[in-house]
Amino acid sequence: MHTADVVIVGGGIVGASIAYHLTASGCRNVLVIERESAQGKGSTGKSMGGVRAQFSTPVSIQMSLYSIPFYAGFEERLGYPCDYRPQGYLFCATNDAQMSYLRTNYAQQLKMGLKNVSLMAGDEIRSMFPQLRGDDIVGGSFCSSDGFVDPYSAMIGFMAWAADHGATLWKNTAVTGFTRDATGIDANRIESVETTRGRVATRTVVNCAGPWAASVANLAGVDLPVEPLRRMLVPSEPFDEFPHTAPMIVDMSNGFHFRPEARGFLLAWNDPEETPGFKTEFDAPFVEKILTRAADRVPCFANLPVNTKRAWAGLYEMTPDHHPILGEVSEVPGFFLANGFSGHGVMHAPATGKILSDILLAGKTDLIDASLLSLTRFAEGRLIHETAVL
Repeated sequence: MHTADVVIVGGGIVGASIAYHLTASGCRNVLVIERESAQGKGSTGKSMGGVRAQFSTPVSIQMSLYSIPFYAGFEERLGYPCDYRPQGYLFCATNDAQMSYLRTNYAQQLKMGLKNVSLMAGDEIRSMFPQLRGDDIVGGSFCSSDGFVDPYSAMIGFMAWAADHGATLWKNTAVTGFTRDATGIDANRIESVETTRGRVATRTVVNCAGPWAASVANLAGVDLPVEPLRRMLVPSEPFDEFPHTAPMIVDMSNGFHFRPEARGFLLAWNDPEETPGFKTEFDAPFVEKILTRAADRVPCFANLPVNTKRAWAGLYEMTPDHHPILGEVSEVPGFFLANGFSGHGVMHAPATGKILSDILLAGKTDLIDASLLSLTRFAEGRLIHETAVL
């Protein structure tokens, strides 16, 4: 029988960050279980890698205020690169309602302590990026510390550091069930994890299974409102008619956004016709949909060369209110959740690692009010709607 102080189910960036934060706090006997032959084959390796503090809710902003400085000092702290590039996020508003929304968010961001965010006039945006079609841009919001990271490198850095300090990673291993205490004062508490590699005795499990989190929770008798939703990304071939120093630029009229990537650009748009499900194949007609929007906002993108064979699809893990579910399941003591990031798993992975580590080792965290993100909020009608979702 194997034993572990903490078993983490899922070796993506969230699980790896929790493993890092636990081992950095002195909890060495941590086991990370990854069902694939390598880490990053789930959502982490398919992510766009954006990191931003320009959110609308205090808890999302707080998580970014920990995560972004963490990424800025990642290599110095861990000795591994994460390729953090603070090129910013620029939200472009095309009507007064969108501008009012950005002003409200801006006030909230300042209140939470975000310092390098500013509102911009339409003329400023047009002069900064004359390549944009700016006739309808009335203003925007820009934060210079927002930017991008390499999700795969960050995940590997977290896990490698944790492994160097006592954590263990099992690959090619699936979790098949959980056993729980049948009697006594700890009735129903997690007792062990059943895996394809044998049983692991543990009193503490963290579900970090990404889009597959609901099926893992179900093994513990927990109904988890997390469902997969396909998101597709289209990278271009090398293209030099738009500056590669540009931030992530978000067209608020339709949600199209893009950023520099290598010598080209990476294009994203959340198709409102997409339906939930484990769909991981890229849908070729999506290219025309996104290029139409790209050329409309950036006329020179009408000449943007793309190779559909390089495009890919990944899965968001969506909750009803687009906020994660963090913390212990009260009905199953010892079973903890770090799920449902709704597209923000990479950018909030450092904060999630800190929050879960604090809760596991000290029973509480000062980083956020963790009760806001508990599973019980859905039954209690305490949803926190994040509207700044890309």
